[in-house]
Amino acid sequence: CESGDVLIRDAKTAEPERGDILAIFSTGAYNYTMASNYNKNPLPATVLVKDGKSEIIVKRQDYEHMTANEVIPEYLK
Repeated sequence: CESGDVLIRDAKTAEPERGDILAIFSTGAYNYTMASNYNKNPLPATVLVKDGKSEIIVKRQDYEHMTANEVIPEYLK
């Protein structure tokens, strides 16, 4: 996301608190298939919601897995 990106205009919500979960449905290009690690942000989990039940179908990415294939040349260490 960029500072100019808008997913929902004028949404009325309660003031969020740490640990709250915000779900935004039908986000177009903002989905798992189009996700990237732009700005070194790890990918979020993907949750399937059906009939009032939810299941994690893709685990949240952590920094260890996100950077596992990166190589630092010896002269930069």
